[in-house]
Amino acid sequence: MNEHGHLADFLQARRGLLRPEDVGLRTYGERRRVPGLRREELAMLAGISAPYYTRLEQGQSRNASPEVLDAIANALRLDGPERAHLHALARAPRRDRPASRPRAEHVTPATGALLAALGSTPAIVIGRRTDVLAWNRQGHGLFAGHLDPEGPGVPARRPNMARLVFLDAHTRDLYADWPAKARAVVGNLRLTAGRHPDDPLLAGLIGELTMRSPEFAAMWADHRVLACDVADYEMRHPLVGTLTVTQQTLQSPQGDGPALVVATAAPGSPSATALTLLSHVTAPQEAPRPHPGANAHTT
Repeated sequence: MNEHGHLADFLQARRGLLRPEDVGLRTYGERRRVPGLRREELAMLAGISAPYYTRLEQGQSRNASPEVLDAIANALRLDGPERAHLHALARAPRRDRPASRPRAEHVTPATGALLAALGSTPAIVIGRRTDVLAWNRQGHGLFAGHLDPEGPGVPARRPNMARLVFLDAHTRDLYADWPAKARAVVGNLRLTAGRHPDDPLLAGLIGELTMRSPEFAAMWADHRVLACDVADYEMRHPLVGTLTVTQQTLQSPQGDGPALVVATAAPGSPSATALTLLSHVTAPQEAPRPHPGANAHTT
């Protein structure tokens, strides 16, 4: 983030993604020093004054009305999640003191019961910073079978899905279309950062990934947001081969609290068969029972 703030960064980045021809503006062939729309062009499209829009983009004004924000969203051609993200950034208070450390996240009894009720369906519970708070046996086997299954139960050892996607070779190889999965992770983190701009742990995660992953840094810089509630992914699993699953994220409407991520496959499909096989190969192995006459002495 620059010195102007998240809202200013978002406006500048999204303005840079639009070309004059995208919005029906004629340029008469003049050369432009930077890509994208000029501030005065976007202000004209939004029906607001150029000086006022400039103050918004420079972080010098924090009192934009919902109507003005909607006009800017229309000019930027934002979709529903992007529009909500813009409003969330505009509502974020200025920091006048260091942010307090957020409370530790945990799995509620209701979410734990739901996870147990899913049976053989792979599922994991993730916090707002993508920490894995819990998983069932199938969820562990599908998403991170190479990790300690007891990891989510120890806060200091919890896996983090964003780190796994960008920094873990196993997880990177797991997704046939890794860039699509990576963009979904970044887009969801953008939404979370807009809702929780003062979360120091989230800021630390984003800073770490920016430093350690050039791909993350590039994706984060374009300020795209993505509410990926349902998505299909082709996975190349080391135990059961290639399968396609639908990942659904079930979360409260406010976007707060843990989310339940469930993976399913079309009934009767080869992918459903692969999930069934995964359930079998990851099942706990029972110790062999001794034969009733094993300890008997012959006379």
